[in-house]
Amino acid sequence: MTAPAGLTWSLRGRGADDVPVLADSGTPAGTAEGTGRGVRVCVVDSGIERDHPLVGPLQGSWVVGKDPHTKETVVRPTDTGDTCGHGTACAGIIRRTAPDCELYSVRVLGERFSGTGEMLLAGLRWAVEQRFDVVNLSLSTTRTRFLEELHSLADDAYFARTAIVASAHNTPVESFPWRFSSVISVGSHQEDDPDLHLYNPEPPVEFFAPGQNVRVPWLGGSTIRTTGNSFATPYVAGLCARILSRHPRLTTFQLKDALYLSAANVRLGPRPSAPTTESPHDQQY
Repeated sequence: MTAPAGLTWSLRGRGADDVPVLADSGTPAGTAEGTGRGVRVCVVDSGIERDHPLVGPLQGSWVVGKDPHTKETVVRPTDTGDTCGHGTACAGIIRRTAPDCELYSVRVLGERFSGTGEMLLAGLRWAVEQRFDVVNLSLSTTRTRFLEELHSLADDAYFARTAIVASAHNTPVESFPWRFSSVISVGSHQEDDPDLHLYNPEPPVEFFAPGQNVRVPWLGGSTIRTTGNSFATPYVAGLCARILSRHPRLTTFQLKDALYLSAANVRLGPRPSAPTTESPHDQQY
């Protein structure tokens, strides 16, 4: 499948100097100020391995499943940890980026990365209802029958000041919820700097972060190297936690502004001169 022209799902073959963006001058909201202290970050994924040395303590862990009696989808506390490693990897990146944040887990994936749109919706809805500050969602669905409900849920989060940081699909296909403007969408870049993010001047995806050949924690206290937009997303979630630890009243659109102004490819410059206005009597028709 051929990707559409322009920058979309990931940044490959280009770097910060190839995507310059001019912004108005002023004081950018720094992302290096805070450590994430006091910020509640929820990872909706495959669970998180407890006591992994690169993840540290969890403040709470839940799992989405079917009630054996009612057959309804429910969210309940769990101590089962991670089923496949993906959630632990994301949690480790968040911990490295925002070491003092509070980490929570909602497991919606099973072994071999298996899951359903219903479980994704249930886990995300529960996280939004708990009013977490940041929700890391390194998942998406291509099933359009979930589009309307996911869109409504993303809007609810946006107005409730819960920032959903959502991973773009790794291939150029339509998936959700990262395509919604009410979430903070993330793809990966190939820069060598592990602490650098970029703004995308040609969305749909809004930001690029390190996610190619990155070392991440995995099951059994181990680490691996892996690639994907999934692993760029928790870096941006961690940046959000750092910003919110110093500016806890920021809305999601203000978080986007802070990420935009601190992106490595955004250059601050003078405002363009305003055009000269003419009197209606001077206009030629």
